[in-house]
Amino acid sequence: MTESRHEHPDMVGADAPPQAPPGTLPMVVDLDGTLVHTDTLVESALSAFRADRYLPFRLLPWLLRGRAHLKARIAARAGLDVRALPYNAELIEYLEKERDSGRALHLATAAHRSIADSVAAHLGLFTQVFASDELVNLKSDEKARLLVEQFGVSGFVYAGDSRADIPVWRAAAAAVVVGAPPRVLRGAKAATRIEREFPRRQSRLSATLKAIRVHQWAKNLLVFVPAALSHQILQGDLLVRALVAFVAFSLVASGIYLVNDLADLEADRRHHRKRRRPFASGALPLTAGLAAPILVLVGTGLGAVLTPSLGLLLGTYAAITVLYSSRLKTQPLVDAFTLALLYTFRLLAGGLATDVRVSIWLLTFSGFFFLGLAFIKRAGELMRAPLTSSSRRGYEEPDIRVIETMGIASSFTASLVLALWVDSGAARSVYGSYGLLWGMVPLVLFWQCRLWLATSRGYMEDDPIIYAARDWVTWIVVGLMAVVFTLASSQALPLLVGD
Repeated sequence: MTESRHEHPDMVGADAPPQAPPGTLPMVVDLDGTLVHTDTLVESALSAFRADRYLPFRLLPWLLRGRAHLKARIAARAGLDVRALPYNAELIEYLEKERDSGRALHLATAAHRSIADSVAAHLGLFTQVFASDELVNLKSDEKARLLVEQFGVSGFVYAGDSRADIPVWRAAAAAVVVGAPPRVLRGAKAATRIEREFPRRQSRLSATLKAIRVHQWAKNLLVFVPAALSHQILQGDLLVRALVAFVAFSLVASGIYLVNDLADLEADRRHHRKRRRPFASGALPLTAGLAAPILVLVGTGLGAVLTPSLGLLLGTYAAITVLYSSRLKTQPLVDAFTLALLYTFRLLAGGLATDVRVSIWLLTFSGFFFLGLAFIKRAGELMRAPLTSSSRRGYEEPDIRVIETMGIASSFTASLVLALWVDSGAARSVYGSYGLLWGMVPLVLFWQCRLWLATSRGYMEDDPIIYAARDWVTWIVVGLMAVVFTLASSQALPLLVGD
């Protein structure tokens, strides 16, 4: 051994080859977290669960027989498509250059051999593959022993990413550190020389915020609408109660987003835009999805603290959303009506939280309004989806025009309902200058028509609410509506429309 830091308690006496130029030593590459931005065991478990719903009940008996046995059983049921895994493109480019320069590359992983062999065959980079089997879990010290047997102490360079790789780095001539946290990087530097470092490109915090869709919380502002329309939002504790409902709804929705992303993992990786989502891209470990039930339970519990009926509504929302993601989104028309219902749930949640009755006028308007938005979302997706794409979700090419027709009709009907409400006794009894409310009708209709025009031109790549939040014209329309609403609420202005 040339340096004491390479010594390993189980390797004393192992033959060390003569020191060779660093670039000529074989490079051994880890798989999980290094070559791919994910854990293939968790990937395999998710894949196996889709085929075997009783898998969770089998895991403990398998684990009691050892992690190697567990991995073998999961791999046998998984049918993992290694072509869709989120590979580390920067590392692969580096490995290709090393191979072209004459360096031998080997794959050594704790993943099951069937997965490792499939990855090696797919990439065509590696001379030899070392992996776990039914009896041996090739991780940490076990991997270090095997590599020393093959190459000798300091006879190889090792590329890894985690604490489990530190024993291997102690036996290696040099380390290639890939996306490791600071503590692991310090451990690698203490163990051996660093040949190359590939820093993590996205922070876990940033990936987490993206995964729980903080930007989608804008939809949950709808919980403030009932209290705002009651003109009592600043009285008593209504604003606080609405704010708590907003947080509760946001937590539940974020938990469901995590569930959806795990369920749609394979489909997202085949999508031109969704493949950049945190789970699909590997920016966030799949185990972070375990936070989903916690978020749902905390959000539902928080709502129940305000009122049991709100907790029940949030639980129902979560159940319908899961049902939508697993089945209803593939049913033509049912998908759009379900989306409209889920939007309306936010208004109902706001009413329950603040004990403000949601009028039939508001429910009718919101039903047509949100149905129009749901059809906008679906029409936009259909226009971008290839003819053979599964993202069509049961729709066919000729259906696009029908969807547009039904959606535009829903949008116009929503504006008609708004107009009828303005001329109703309900509006006259609340608003001193209710005639000014007529100004909201063309503003709402103009905004919806603008969204349909954007959809027709292929601009609608996001949820229409998110698209609108980034649209400067939308903000002008919202500002004008706020002015109209404020003026109409003023008792000081004369009525513009007689009784």
